[in-house]
Amino acid sequence: MPALTKGSRVAAAAAYADHDLAAAEPSGTQPDTFRLDSDPRDHDRVAVSRPLFRQHVKGFPMPVAQRPDPRLVRTDDSWLTLPNPANVPVEICAGPEVPLESAAIDELLTVLDTASTLRALAKATPGLDVEPRIDRVVCTPDFHKGAGIPIGTVLHTVGALIPQAVGNDINCGMRVEVTEVTVDRLRPHLDTLERRLRHLFFEGGRRIGLTATQREGLLRDGLPGLLDSGVPTDADGAWRQVRPDDTTDLSGRLHATGFPVTSASGFRDWISSGGGTSYDSVIGSVGGGNHFAEVQYVSAIHDGAAAHAWGLVPGRVVLMVHSGSLSLGHQANATGQDQARAAWPRGVPMPNNRILPLLLDEPSASRRERYLTAFANAANFAIGNRFFLALMLRAGLADLVGETGARLIYDAPHNLLWPGDDGTVLHRKGATPAGGIIGHAHRGPELWGEPVIVPGSMGAPSYLLRGLGEPRALSSACHGAGRRVPRGAAARGSDAELDAFLREFRVVTPLNHRDPAVAARRDIIDAWRRDLKQEAPWAYKDVGPVVNSLHRADVARPVAELQPILTVKG
Repeated sequence: MPALTKGSRVAAAAAYADHDLAAAEPSGTQPDTFRLDSDPRDHDRVAVSRPLFRQHVKGFPMPVAQRPDPRLVRTDDSWLTLPNPANVPVEICAGPEVPLESAAIDELLTVLDTASTLRALAKATPGLDVEPRIDRVVCTPDFHKGAGIPIGTVLHTVGALIPQAVGNDINCGMRVEVTEVTVDRLRPHLDTLERRLRHLFFEGGRRIGLTATQREGLLRDGLPGLLDSGVPTDADGAWRQVRPDDTTDLSGRLHATGFPVTSASGFRDWISSGGGTSYDSVIGSVGGGNHFAEVQYVSAIHDGAAAHAWGLVPGRVVLMVHSGSLSLGHQANATGQDQARAAWPRGVPMPNNRILPLLLDEPSASRRERYLTAFANAANFAIGNRFFLALMLRAGLADLVGETGARLIYDAPHNLLWPGDDGTVLHRKGATPAGGIIGHAHRGPELWGEPVIVPGSMGAPSYLLRGLGEPRALSSACHGAGRRVPRGAAARGSDAELDAFLREFRVVTPLNHRDPAVAARRDIIDAWRRDLKQEAPWAYKDVGPVVNSLHRADVARPVAELQPILTVKG
């Protein structure tokens, strides 16, 4: 999309929203219309129609529709069911245009074997207050094969929790901030921004100095614990970008500011590393795989009232971060599996699917507590890490345009579990909360429904939606477009397509492929290209049909579309 000039933003947003509208709307329906009713001194007024979201990366064809797996039963245009031997209710939210790989179905059926594992545990554990079981499973439109449990799986259990249903990257999630910078102001400086972000993210520029007190405060209490002692008076690097409302206006702008626990002893090495104020290579790391930090701009508005409430204006620069708990999450998940193995009853065979539940019974309480404490520590770290990654993006912008006016819209998890007071546990793996309207004056963004952040693949639009609290979906939405090509196959993708993509889009990585000295090393460049292909646009589903599925199923309603400017990849 060409740059939006001040005089063309309204026309561009409206044209983008109306694009392919005739083909988009189901037969016999009329598009909904929303209006940006705000102060004309601050916002352009525009009526925007609801499109079918079909945008994909320039230069890449729309994926060919796949024949649905015969094991799935479509019940309507939004939902499918998966009959299974365990008789666990399983529903998948996905329209006919969303591909669902058979390998993910195979993996999900293997997960459902855990129903028999729970029955075996119950038989070997007399006196349970409730029979442990998998109560329901919901899968989101980005559903695809994972490493034991499919991504986009929501498990609701009774009487047991399942560490592997969250996995290693505990509290992996998204953070989105809106700035006062316009894309027109930023575009002339992209070469400089790219160099600056490479320095900040990969060449020692982050300078995130933390004391042992701050580290322990973060792991025990999340952001409040980190910020309890205030911003360092001699702050440099990312710390210099902290604004007053970062420390005071937290309620309602994060799904949770932290998960308080009384101990962080399992991570004593990280807390005490270096002594005094110390720096390390963990905090402020993006991570690998599909994690990223991205500079975007608002390219279209689909719900004017919610967009205005969240501060979204066409042409404004937006910062998006996708990252998790890194090595701390791996350690916490290993703790969970170790505790499950230690609590395993003698005489009960280990399950073939290697998924080890922890019962919610009294004898298991101490082992469960060890896991949940480490789990909370890792979850708290992830919140802090996204905070610092966003500060690093702010720093890159500030060096070019001065004060950014960045303000958090929302921070949302998509790898987490929520124990209930009634003995139930909701597990989300690659699925984000999509709660409905919360009528509480101190939780501003959620007055319109919980913000749902759905990134596209590199170079594709991302979407902000507002959750509708749909019970059928367990108030859950997808956390992205979803992979459609396994990493190995994607790494063997077309060199010509990758070259075409890199000519159109900026990707900031630790390696500067434009440096002549680096470009001369064919072995290094080949390895870099293989890694990049794994996250290239052809590896992912088109985000448009995924967003359509959420909208059509009344899971979440689109608020704004965000076009990428450049992406930072670890």
